[in-house]
Amino acid sequence: MLAQLTLPTDYGHWLKSLKSRISTARQRAALTVNQELIQLYHSIGKDILQRQANEGWGAKVIERLSRDLGEAFPDMKGFSTRNLKYMKFFAETCPNSEIGQQAAAQLPWFHIVSLLTKIDDPIVREWYAEHAVAEGWSRPTLDSHIRSQFHLRRGNAINNFERHLPAPQAKLAMAVLKDPYLFDFIGLGDEAHENDIENALIRHIMRFLLELGAGFAFLGRQFRIEVGGDEFFIDLLFYHTRLKCHVVVELKAGEFKPEHTGKINFYLAAVDAQIKAADDKPTIGLLLCKKKNHLVAEYALSGIEKPIGISEYQLLRALPKPLDTSLPSIEEIEAELKGYASGLPDDDSA
Repeated sequence: MLAQLTLPTDYGHWLKSLKSRISTARQRAALTVNQELIQLYHSIGKDILQRQANEGWGAKVIERLSRDLGEAFPDMKGFSTRNLKYMKFFAETCPNSEIGQQAAAQLPWFHIVSLLTKIDDPIVREWYAEHAVAEGWSRPTLDSHIRSQFHLRRGNAINNFERHLPAPQAKLAMAVLKDPYLFDFIGLGDEAHENDIENALIRHIMRFLLELGAGFAFLGRQFRIEVGGDEFFIDLLFYHTRLKCHVVVELKAGEFKPEHTGKINFYLAAVDAQIKAADDKPTIGLLLCKKKNHLVAEYALSGIEKPIGISEYQLLRALPKPLDTSLPSIEEIEAELKGYASGLPDDDSA
């Protein structure tokens, strides 16, 4: 029988430290590889631009270049004709390899292509680039936010956070909420009842969480609380990992009414008293209604003690789609570009 190995007393702590260092090193290595790739693509695009201007290159030359580079580097999948055109557009649109003040090399190539082809306004493009880096958006998340014009909706909810939350949390809470929320993915029309909408949101919980935004963890539907022997049921209860607090969501199928704030204020008090941990931040409420009068909502919140946000939701998409460019869409080149970054982490898992 083999003798049992006696490990040093600090072995567990040392192993944890090693794992952290190895993970950090791998992330840095992947980032370095990505930065080199983006710089290479930018330099190729710049060369194509200059040669087309100086020598009158046409599309046939780019097609020939694609074939020659593909034969020279068969293990690299990024030299399709379309991708070379994207490199050219990248160099033309971002001559300093920056998207506004954001270094493009901090983003994977697919992110950059989406930003270049789906957004015309440079200021809006910079906004999405900045938030994609800061919040670690995957490409599907980025594309979804662009389609839904997230920049026009973020931070728009009517709220009383500044009066009832410490300054840092109030600012973050305001940024977390949006107005309106788009629930067109559940497939219901404007005639749907509250229960139908609630059921559909739970059936599509992953899409629902994506629309709510990063940090929301779902805890329950019709969440039961008991106060003084009476039962009450919260429509939807979440915990937000960045805000470090519970989020009570109440759903209304009709227009906002002032009495709605009294009910959600009661729920917040109950959650703070019965569920909130000692190190949790104050629970916040989100009241979702089909329509609201802005001034009525502001008046209704003026005398409320708990932090509450009020937003509309839409069951049918009402926001216009961003204008497309004349370049091929990202979907058209995904098959050709798939696998180009075999040495990089899977972008969609970010």
